[in-house]
Amino acid sequence: MILTLAGSAAALLLDHHTGRIGHESALTTLVAVSLAATVLLHGLLLGRPMTVSHGATAAAAVLLGAFAVVIGHPVDGWTCLVLAAAMLVRPIGSVAQPDDLPAVASLVDRTRCDPLAPFAMSSGKSYVFCADGTAALAYRALAGLAVVSGDPIGDRARYGEVVATFAALCRARGWRIVVLGASDRLLAIWRDRAVTGRRLRAISIGRDVVVEVDSFDLGGRRRRNLRQAVQRTRNAGVTTAVVAESDIDGTLRSELRDVMRQSGKAAGAERGFCMMLGGTLSGRYPGVWLIYGRDRAGRIQAFQRYVAAGGGADLSLDLPWRRPDAPNGIDERLTVDMVAWARSHGGERVSLAFAPFPDLFGGDRSGDAAVRALRILAHAGDRLIRLESLYRYVRKFDAMAGRRYVLLPLIDVVPAAAALLTLELAPPRTTRLTRAFR
Repeated sequence: MILTLAGSAAALLLDHHTGRIGHESALTTLVAVSLAATVLLHGLLLGRPMTVSHGATAAAAVLLGAFAVVIGHPVDGWTCLVLAAAMLVRPIGSVAQPDDLPAVASLVDRTRCDPLAPFAMSSGKSYVFCADGTAALAYRALAGLAVVSGDPIGDRARYGEVVATFAALCRARGWRIVVLGASDRLLAIWRDRAVTGRRLRAISIGRDVVVEVDSFDLGGRRRRNLRQAVQRTRNAGVTTAVVAESDIDGTLRSELRDVMRQSGKAAGAERGFCMMLGGTLSGRYPGVWLIYGRDRAGRIQAFQRYVAAGGGADLSLDLPWRRPDAPNGIDERLTVDMVAWARSHGGERVSLAFAPFPDLFGGDRSGDAAVRALRILAHAGDRLIRLESLYRYVRKFDAMAGRRYVLLPLIDVVPAAAALLTLELAPPRTTRLTRAFR
């Protein structure tokens, strides 16, 4: 940026000094060279590697620019020079590592009390392991930002080593670190500048919603709405059953796919990054359980997908599916019955969802003017992102748990926001493993 301003100022001073108007070409030249130098210097300062591919594309841009100048289009030529600089230091992305699924699944099975741990298995992610392979973290690099998915998994004593290894990888590849969904217990590690090399600011983005299985019941005034919703489905004749996703037969899979099609969501194209597993009904992930509800006629009206961690002690809701005309209260019924199933099968915690920005709809600051304004916006956009609907649902269970944070350098707020929206809303990255199950 300094070089750009200096180049532009020099051109303007030159024009003012000569008193001539016809110096557009000189101005264009100086601005283009300044921009190219700025882009190149920025990439070099970040430590971005330059590969043969980078050099080849940059050389092609330079040749194209030279040709443009020869045929009388100097502006296009200088534009190609800037593009050449950008191509030479363009950030490299990460490569999905679906072959690491067995190792990652093993670490998930050893990770307790972390609702986001199962989603590390999502096939589009890359991984960094500690030296002995007993801990790892999942991430994806996009546009020069390496976005970490939740907390590390595996042996907590090795989390610091994993973060340090990841930070070293980011320095080697010129990536800036962003962490999406970090828990309170990892804040100190991520905010240690000696480990990450940069100061990361923590911003609270919501809370986990975790039902403690042993203490959960439908009694009391606080769960009156939940109790009534469950009873409505019982009165309507709804029955439920739980099955391992890997054990479903062709007939049941066909019925469940029909629910997915009718739900309005795109089957096989689930959106999400750190709180979504994807690949519903594929059977490729271990520890996945489905609970479904049938009406009196025997038709499946809805189902929910859960993923186990911690040797079965923890279950995390991946995604619910339901028909538009499903009986009122069926989502609550499936969740309550899944908690009961977990209790009888050694489960200790059931994570229902993630409650984003709960202060918008409740809490000590819900009456603040700024919070009220944001709540109005959330209400207006509820049909698109359903923040308010999600909060109303999870509030019935009275199970708010630990906070989650996004950590990032404040200077990268805008590009980080764009990258996070892309990762959370764009279709999942296709890998060799996902293609095999289509």
